[in-house]
Amino acid sequence: MKRLQYTFKTDTLFKMLFVKYPELLKKLVAELLGLPLESIEMFTIKNPEMPPENLGDKFCRLDINMMVNGQQVDLEVQVSNEGDYPERVMYYWAREFSSALLTGQGYSELPRTIVISIIDFVQFDCVEYHSFFQPLEVTRHTLLSDKMGLHFFELPKLPDDITQENMLLLWLSLFKADTEEELERIKEMEVPVMSQAIKAYYTITSSSEFREKERLREKARHDEAQALYNARREGKQEEKYEIARKLMKRNRPVDEIVKDTGLMYEEIEQLRIKM
Repeated sequence: MKRLQYTFKTDTLFKMLFVKYPELLKKLVAELLGLPLESIEMFTIKNPEMPPENLGDKFCRLDINMMVNGQQVDLEVQVSNEGDYPERVMYYWAREFSSALLTGQGYSELPRTIVISIIDFVQFDCVEYHSFFQPLEVTRHTLLSDKMGLHFFELPKLPDDITQENMLLLWLSLFKADTEEELERIKEMEVPVMSQAIKAYYTITSSSEFREKERLREKARHDEAQALYNARREGKQEEKYEIARKLMKRNRPVDEIVKDTGLMYEEIEQLRIKM
């Protein structure tokens, strides 16, 4: 199987494709929220921009923020489990919800705010690939407010057998696809919207605009990885220095300190001078 260089999970591709093809985004969001497409009368992308200077920022989020029938909807794609993901999602929700209150408005006028996460790792100990959270009273299960909604779609839990009739699973299978063969199998089902999405995928990935944005994004990923590596390396080096200092205070032989810490004779001598 030939692996795809870019997938629907690639954040630059995800953002660029669905901003340039908003009708595809509208159909995707309708399935993720379980809404009839024809019921969506108001649909607006609030953050269509993807400035090149931001792509080089490792903290740049390439989410898609929308207004859907008066609701705030934030769509996120997360490839790797970096820990504390539910807390991050709640933070994203809180930021979107609180920033929607305009001067002079009452709290009751805050819009329903929903965060949708498509994640490529297992987050919850259950067999279901879709989990939906709202604030409920723990014994009576009474809903506190419907203005908070958190959807999680776990790609590793998707079933292998997917039919043409299940549009939600077809959309999620596009995001799960890592090989050309997987995309081709979906295309062979001859579902019009899937064919449109795959055609849009190839159009975007072959464009020079996308390649430049992905180059900047990849540089940011590399810089972040290098920074983390250097931080870990410096931390380990400092641990060695601390051990060496303790051994020197105990008047241990230099040869023994070199053997126990892996430091060079010159490094130990510099530490001795500074003590």
